[in-house]
Amino acid sequence: MQLEPTERGQRKTRKGVVVSNKMLNTVIVKVERKLRHPQYGKVIIRAKKYYAHNTWGALQEGDVVEIMETKPISKLKRWRVVDRVQTAAEPAAQMA
Repeated sequence: MQLEPTERGQRKTRKGVVVSNKMLNTVIVKVERKLRHPQYGKVIIRAKKYYAHNTWGALQEGDVVEIMETKPISKLKRWRVVDRVQTAAEPAAQMA
């Protein structure tokens, strides 16, 4: 009996903002989602933080990144940074 090779499922991806880059090879990404309250209909924003593996090392706080789920890398890291979507807004130029 020979087993057929199984097709790999699609991995989950999320877009979020880098909240912290103080660790080595790790960033914390805050992902927000909007949903309607089931009873009142008001739009609610829910947020969750993900620890993501970052091999680039050039990400700054405020960067918008795309993360993808992966096998466990450490106790908390189950995601990795795939792409930088947008860089952090630079502070306004000081007037001299």
